This record gives sequence, C-alpha cells and structure tokens, in this order.
Amino acid sequence: MTTPEPVTPQQLRSVLGHFATGLTVITAATPQGPIGFTCQSFASLSLEPALVTFSPARTSSTWPLLRAAGRFTVNILPAEHQHLSAQFARSGTDKFAGVGHSPSPLGNPVLDQALAWVDCELHEEYDGGDHTIVVGAVHALAARAEAEPLLFYKGAYARVQPALAGAFA
Repeated sequence: MTTPEPVTPQQLRSVLGHFATGLTVITAATPQGPIGFTCQSFASLSLEPALVTFSPARTSSTWPLLRAAGRFTVNILPAEHQHLSAQFARSGTDKFAGVGHSPSPLGNPVLDQALAWVDCELHEEYDGGDHTIVVGAVHALAARAEAEPLLFYKGAYARVQPALAGAFA
C-alpha cells in the first residue's frame, strides 16, 4: 500500500469549488458603527436547539470585532446583489457606504435587500485550522419568497437555473 501525497491547498480549493455555496454577509452593531464581512461558509447546524455555523478566516480583521459584540446577523444574499458580496469582502473601506439596512431584533444590521436573515448570539467557537468555527444561537429570522439565492461555484458567482428551480420539490 502506498502513502498518498499530501493534499495541497490549491487541490482542496479546486475540488471543493465543485460544491456550490450560498453567499452571506455577517453583520453586527458596535459602538463604532455597523460592521460586516462576506462569508460563504454559513450552514444550518441544529434544529433543536436552533444553531447555525460559519467559519471566518483567522486573518479576518472583522471577526474579532463581531466576537466582541457577542451577537450578529447572517444576511443571505439574493442573486441580484453580487456587488454586496464584493463590497463586504474588501478591507479598509466603509463597507456600509450606500447600503440600506435596519436593526434586527437583537440590534444588528439587516441588509434591506437580503434574501433572508438570521439573528444570533455567539454560542461557541472552535479551532478550525486556519479558520475559526463559530456557532450561533438563533433568536430571530425571516425570508423573502420572491428572490433567488446568490451562489458561488468553481470560483465564480452562479445563479439557480429557472428550469431546475423546484425540480426536487
């Protein structure tokens, strides 16, 4: 039996890029104003209790500020708002410039055009290698029915094809 070669970060990114993910903007209210960042690692974790998870990079300058706030909102982006994904991914800029938002029940920014939002308190954190695994306890949430999700697939934005939408319903 031969020993397999170690998997490189490039191989992992290339192969796992075949798994389509949604795009979110994680936001929080701080004494200095609203903050947020783009995140594609969001997922449902548990129904009972209601928990969600996402994994910011350890190099994130925004995650420590969100952690300190102790609560956050996951804004799930609709297909027509690729620009918000790009805007909140940039460092060193006013990410909320020109972005309408209102407070969630926990006081976090809910983006006006979000497909859905999930309001959370920080429940737990775990080591995830070069990322942190964050678990949020869900306190409130809502969704719009008339919009399609923004997806990321093979390193690029993608959309649900209308012919496939609802094919497995």
